[in-house]
Amino acid sequence: MFDANRDGLTLGIVGTGLMGRGIAQIAAQGGVTVRLFDSRAGAAGEARDAVAEMLAKLAAKGKMSTADAQAATARLMVAASLQELAGCDVVVEAIVENLDAKRALFRDLEDVVGGDCVLATNTSSLSVTAIAAACRRPERVGGFHFFSPVPLMKVVEVIDGVRGDRAVGDALVALARRMGHTPVRAADTPGFIVNHAGRAYLTEALRVLGEGVTDFATLDRILRGAADFRMGPCELLDLTGLDVSHPVMESIYDQYYQEPRFRPSPITRQRLAAGLLGRKSGRGFYAYADGRAEPVAPPAVPTAAATAATPLWISARNADAHARVVTLLDAQDAIVDRGRRPADNSVCVVLPVGADATGAALAEGLDPARTLALDPLFLGGHLTLMTNPLTAPAARDAAWAAFAAAGMPVSVIRDSAGFVAQRVVAMIVNIGCDIAQQRIATPEDIDCAVTLGLGYPRGPLAMGDALGAATVLAILDALHDFYRDPRYRPSPWLVRRARLGVSLLTPEN
Repeated sequence: MFDANRDGLTLGIVGTGLMGRGIAQIAAQGGVTVRLFDSRAGAAGEARDAVAEMLAKLAAKGKMSTADAQAATARLMVAASLQELAGCDVVVEAIVENLDAKRALFRDLEDVVGGDCVLATNTSSLSVTAIAAACRRPERVGGFHFFSPVPLMKVVEVIDGVRGDRAVGDALVALARRMGHTPVRAADTPGFIVNHAGRAYLTEALRVLGEGVTDFATLDRILRGAADFRMGPCELLDLTGLDVSHPVMESIYDQYYQEPRFRPSPITRQRLAAGLLGRKSGRGFYAYADGRAEPVAPPAVPTAAATAATPLWISARNADAHARVVTLLDAQDAIVDRGRRPADNSVCVVLPVGADATGAALAEGLDPARTLALDPLFLGGHLTLMTNPLTAPAARDAAWAAFAAAGMPVSVIRDSAGFVAQRVVAMIVNIGCDIAQQRIATPEDIDCAVTLGLGYPRGPLAMGDALGAATVLAILDALHDFYRDPRYRPSPWLVRRARLGVSLLTPEN
């Protein structure tokens, strides 16, 4: 097996598109000699020139020295044929995502490279085991999945095929570190870590849309403002393009034999058929002008003057949440009904976890017409109010104006078990837990891969710890009871750690 840190290490790259060029750049910057090959005549030379130009730009911006840029450029070589990869220590393929094409390439490479050469695939969606099965020596094949743009996305998934030699993965881990990236180790399963863990954010958000709970722009505002995601799910779908995102959702769903947790939405299928791809088509969920989304203004807040005399009664079933909400209102000199039961003229605000506003109102024996719910788990930067089917507009507006006076954005949605942020975050945590339960990756690697690969504010297991495993379990149990859908069944990893009262990052002994 090759020593990833030795001088003179040579890396072959087959396929010199965007991914191949990115891998070549970070390898050359890491002191590795790179041989570029592409079946299209002239493509490898074009790739070398493009990488050299990028290195020169980095030097011009002061992000690396001129001497280092020149040395890295000197390590980039063009291979005129596959046979010129014969002396490589490792070859990474970055060709089209087609199983037959990758298998054929690896069979050809086995006839060229030495017996100790590692063959690595940058596949994002195909089985490493299936690719390796075409080889005489499948044990030397591993997954080496980078993310685009490679130089900026500092994580790489190292995937062990079913017949893979553990030492192959170890060598790729060391090589990733030499190239300045953070390696995470994964078993060969559909989606590996990042694409697997990323299912919940989009599919659950689309389910919220499909239920008519709110509109796409409000959905994005809540998940950005309340749950601290960098981009809302509809913004993300527009950025990626539905021609990319929807097939991936269907692929993961089918590869897991229609696992309900990964169920795609007809919304994206219909919008894809309509050509509403996102930024690339000029229109997706948002409309675009010159590549920028046209802003969608939030609904106007009701005037405080019209509702100032209306008292708000806050449910005390959750004592901690009750205290925080009352403190928030007191700071604005709102009229708070402090009775054990609400007065006849008070608007009632319930604080459910996992339940909907209807269920919470009935459970406390409140008048649904003057009751609405506030999400008690996300009170920091964006508040979410939720009506039930009978909530009177006057009651809604009174609560809306009172909470908006606290200086935070307020979104008003229709009834939904688990609001928006609760159910989306709970599903992210649950899928992260199940990746750990299946031993696809360690808890630490799961969270590392997701934060670096998806840009989430925390990894899924750390998200669960922030809310509390017992709280996440309560949300999922409530969703499961309400919908009677196995989509919401909790992972054993979550259930046991919630019962034991320990961190979701706690590994098995």
